[in-house]
Amino acid sequence: MPTTTASPRTARTPFTGSPVQAATRLARAGAHEQYVVYERDGAWWYAGGVRASLVVDRTRVTLDHAGDRTVTSWHGDPLRTVHQLLSSLPFAHWRAYGWVTFELSYALAGDTAGLGDEPLLHLVIPEAEVRLAADGAEILSGDPDDERKLLALLATADTVAEAAEFTPVSVDLREPVEGAYHRSVARAVELIRAGDLQKVILSRTVPVDRELDLPATYLAGRSVNSPARSFLLNLGGIEAVGFSPETVVEVCPDGRVSTQPLAGTRALSGDASQDAARRAELLTNAKEIYEHAISVQVAWDEMAAVCREGSVRAEEFMTVKERGSVQHLASRVTGELPYGERGPWPALAAVFPAVTASGVPKSAAYRVIRELEGGPRGLYSGAVLTVGDDGSLDAALVLRTAFRQQGRTWLRAGAGIVEQSTPDREFEETCEKLRSVSRSLVPATGSH
Repeated sequence: MPTTTASPRTARTPFTGSPVQAATRLARAGAHEQYVVYERDGAWWYAGGVRASLVVDRTRVTLDHAGDRTVTSWHGDPLRTVHQLLSSLPFAHWRAYGWVTFELSYALAGDTAGLGDEPLLHLVIPEAEVRLAADGAEILSGDPDDERKLLALLATADTVAEAAEFTPVSVDLREPVEGAYHRSVARAVELIRAGDLQKVILSRTVPVDRELDLPATYLAGRSVNSPARSFLLNLGGIEAVGFSPETVVEVCPDGRVSTQPLAGTRALSGDASQDAARRAELLTNAKEIYEHAISVQVAWDEMAAVCREGSVRAEEFMTVKERGSVQHLASRVTGELPYGERGPWPALAAVFPAVTASGVPKSAAYRVIRELEGGPRGLYSGAVLTVGDDGSLDAALVLRTAFRQQGRTWLRAGAGIVEQSTPDREFEETCEKLRSVSRSLVPATGSH
């Protein structure tokens, strides 16, 4: 049993601005080179610095802590090794934050041959953690100097641009109007009609040519989006700002677990009568209902595989959720994990990647995605997550996101392809989803 170290000291304080403004201010100030901001249920968490880190690649899991490095080969299920290494940390209490790429799905399926050397999962236990909500801020830090710096930042006035104070970066979401995406949709429909699969999500990338102020983009985007989760991060060489429409999985400390598939989409225009008409169409459209129903069935089967017998049920079936520039058919599937020694990780392994970002069946969808998208997705359609030593886990599906990595900035969106799909409509759906982010892209000062 490892020797436990003392828990970080907790300080409570008021702060200026709203919780999202304060969280963004901490990220923008550069108090920590690496950070994650994560919104959940009306509160924001800022996790800054690296007290310990854990990285999974196609062959190994690497844990770094206090100058020591443990490298372990994994076989079968890398998340089992993740759980074992995190459980070995000499901390009384901890919460980790990080990301999982879409390509972890191939590793979980036992298909590592086509993977590169890029990390599949990157988690950190932060040096400092701040929870921000309407009742104030709570700071957890083991460094008094770090705590004083965070307290000063929380008390300062906001400097991040509000949504009304900038001209968004112009991005042409419709180029090319005809091209590779249309051909990919047509090919996917052929494969579906041939019986290879029932559904596949195909995505396309839109480059952003101007430099962005990502913290300001997060603040501006959050003001016009209504996400299930949101995040702003700079971790492991990836920067991202996203407004997730759904969770991949949520696990409570007592083992209650849920997943929230959203499938079936119509645009939101802001015109009440027009949006109501589109909502009515969404609820009666055979293609959209079929696409949603098979996604819920997969989620049910995956949950049943890891939950106690008889505990799985569908809740909120076929409701409509408004998510920024679009509205979706939404359901929630819940269950109860059996008591065990693997924590929440079997639940993530069971449902990852989200069926609403991969396809039905998933194994066939992976092959089609690899064939028709022509390269790795990376963080897109993966997850940003938090996990605690108490058995809790919360994973947001990475959609409606702006990405920056190695000097390149881009947006990405997809659509669910079924037998009734048409290339023009699926292309239009990607445009509708991209607008959730594109309308809030704040240019960096001095960019042209």
